[in-house]
Amino acid sequence: MEWPQELLELFDDPLLDGVKPKAAAVTADDRTQRKIDELHQWLADNGREPQASASNIKEKLLAVSLRTLKEQGLWI
Repeated sequence: MEWPQELLELFDDPLLDGVKPKAAAVTADDRTQRKIDELHQWLADNGREPQASASNIKEKLLAVSLRTLKEQGLWI
């Protein structure tokens, strides 16, 4: 396909130098996969599941996420 010269000149306009396509929205599946990856990393680093009774807030949050994933059947 051959682009018209007028359009090619528009693409070279310095006003458009910083213009980039909009990033794709993060989906629920993306968030779930990130949480699963985070839990896998926790298990690799600590050798145990995160505990809801822990004093560390990150561990507590991971424990809640793990419980939710188990309830949804996404974690065995």
